[in-house]
Amino acid sequence: MFTGIVEELGEVTAVENLGDSSRFRLRGPVVTEGARHGDSIAVNGVCLTVVEHEGDEFTADVMAETLKRSSLGALTLGSRVNLERPTAVGARLGGHIVQGHVDGTGEILARTPSENWEIVKVSLPADLSRYVVEKGSITVDGISLTVVEAGPDYFTVSLIPTTLALTTLGVKQPGDPVNLEVDVIAKYVERLLAGGQGAGR
Repeated sequence: MFTGIVEELGEVTAVENLGDSSRFRLRGPVVTEGARHGDSIAVNGVCLTVVEHEGDEFTADVMAETLKRSSLGALTLGSRVNLERPTAVGARLGGHIVQGHVDGTGEILARTPSENWEIVKVSLPADLSRYVVEKGSITVDGISLTVVEAGPDYFTVSLIPTTLALTTLGVKQPGDPVNLEVDVIAKYVERLLAGGQGAGR
């Protein structure tokens, strides 16, 4: 489990196409400290498993399903990525409960700068809109954010200077894809209210 509090901006140092999957090598001095084979690290909000670890770099395999459902397939050599290790039991829950299981992708639609923050508008797939509410939580590229406005096919978030400086949302522009994970509690509530039939995935 993650909390959506990005620990560092990492970098893709190699991409290997394996046909029905890809292998990424990523640099992240903070998240690789003490890393071992089989550990989990969230990369732009996607929970990946450490295959190899050497120095401040690690490799992870990404299967076709993950490439299809997330924006990881768009990563290239030199791409910056948000990195987070799983939260430790007993640690503070700084963001919200994040599984690292991407529900879909959105697209940056607009950026509106203010003096001390920036409003970012993101497209929202129709099948996810029912889970997104004003002042609720959503994960964008692995970042726990509070929804400012929830429209039928979009939402907006307000980014503080720290988020702009220390995550990929500081540089992403209109047209760029982002990974979205909605609040898992909303999905459980929907399933329970439906009597466990026909709701959710």
